[in-house]
Amino acid sequence: MDKIDLKSELKTLYRPSAKSVVEVDVPAFNFLMVDGDGNPNTSEKYKEAVEALYSVSYTIKFALKREKALDYVVMPLEGLWWADDLTSFNRDEKDNWKWTMMIMQPPEASKQMLQSAITSVQDKKGLPGLKGIRFEQFKEGRCAQTMHIGPFSAEGPTIQRVHDFISSHSALRGKHHEIYLSDIRKAAPDKWKTIIRQPME
Repeated sequence: MDKIDLKSELKTLYRPSAKSVVEVDVPAFNFLMVDGDGNPNTSEKYKEAVEALYSVSYTIKFALKREKALDYVVMPLEGLWWADDLTSFNRDEKDNWKWTMMIMQPPEASKQMLQSAITSVQDKKGLPGLKGIRFEQFKEGRCAQTMHIGPFSAEGPTIQRVHDFISSHSALRGKHHEIYLSDIRKAAPDKWKTIIRQPME
């Protein structure tokens, strides 16, 4: 049986150093996505979205293992973050934030598999977040990124480093992007690893 680990294969995108900000070119990948808004710490919709994304991603994983003899490591949760009023985002007013939570899928996954997986999870668990899931190709292109180690509340200086790097080379564009590499239920907050990525012109 073939086994792949996209996170290892895509080291330049998913294993950046915490010591420096680097420029990367992010090609098109397929993702499961759910859109929402509000404070991720208190929003029930956010919790439902994340639960649904993981449930469907693992259902697709088991389907590919069964149907195509392909085993792989489920990719980490990622989030695009923004606000209609940028000052709200900069002031950390989370109730006004908007987000797209997403998990990358291997090239062998398809929209048809998504529909089958949603039906299977709905029959077994009846998760409310399932209705918002979509399968979409997403390409970021030119970006700057680095690794943040520590709690989410301490990301500010790391984000500023990324923005300063971009300002010295180009200009910001697109949405603030975070990739969550740690299981925050198990790891201590000062050990959490989060990739901070920002598209640039």
